Amino acid sequence: MRPDFLDHDRPPVPDLVVPRGITPFHLRRKPVRGRLVRLGPLAEALLTRHDHPEPVTRLQGEALALTAGLASALKYQGSFSLQAKGDGPVPMLLADCTHTGALRGYARVETEKLARYGRNPSARALLGKGYLAFTCDQGPQMDRYQGIVAIEGADLAEMTGRYFAASEQLRAFVRLACARGPQGWRAAAFLMERVAGAGGVGPELDEAAQEEAWSTALALAHTLTPEEMLDDALPPERLLHRLFHEEGLALDQPRALAYGCRCSRSRLVGVLEGFPPEDLDHMAEDGTITVTCEFCNHDFRFARKGLRGAPAGKA
Repeated sequence: MRPDFLDHDRPPVPDLVVPRGITPFHLRRKPVRGRLVRLGPLAEALLTRHDHPEPVTRLQGEALALTAGLASALKYQGSFSLQAKGDGPVPMLLADCTHTGALRGYARVETEKLARYGRNPSARALLGKGYLAFTCDQGPQMDRYQGIVAIEGADLAEMTGRYFAASEQLRAFVRLACARGPQGWRAAAFLMERVAGAGGVGPELDEAAQEEAWSTALALAHTLTPEEMLDDALPPERLLHRLFHEEGLALDQPRALAYGCRCSRSRLVGVLEGFPPEDLDHMAEDGTITVTCEFCNHDFRFARKGLRGAPAGKA
């Protein structure tokens, strides 16, 4: 058996890729760009790692689809994360996605508190009072960029719209959907932004024409239904054609999404070796330390005698 610090294998979780998870688009000669995100079977794989109540699972699915859509705008190698912290029955919600489309997330649930909120609490009720943080991590050589807004609004889409308006000073439309159907859980996101001028495509329109084009695109986007967004039998290009075929729709290169938990025994050994020996002794039960990955819910077990711990003064 190889030593733990050399074991880079993934735990037994789905090795799943959705080749057309994100479909970017723009409207020719108009100040409109966006992307349609569909997790497809990836939603089922990610959301069923934990046995959460349905309202929590829906919120988590929306967060995953939204994060994938926001990460697709990255112009560098790194990751984008969404984190919500509040005082509600879901005090922590986290999703992150790398520039390659590796997606993961989790929700922390206080079950007893959740029971007091009825059968179908809103996202606002689940999260309570707190903040929503959007973080771009460009790697160890670059500073992280983070935008933070208060948790305000009925749902995650409205909260994100407030972030765009306050932090990015960008006019945007966000619609999210997550539900369990015959094929399992599905989640989707539709994001549309008003860009400057014609977005670099074709001659510039005057301000009145730009505003009219944006207003028309908004009106069409509002007709989008959750059923359409989550329908596996309706290809993304056909759905976008339904919405914008008279507005100069142009589809850009689709992007893949994948099951993206990055845990491994070697990573966790590095974490555990940072603790002093007395802390490792306290963690051990019957000579074994068990570490559970919050993302994929997989238990890793380590023999206490195989871990040295941090030298004195370096913990």
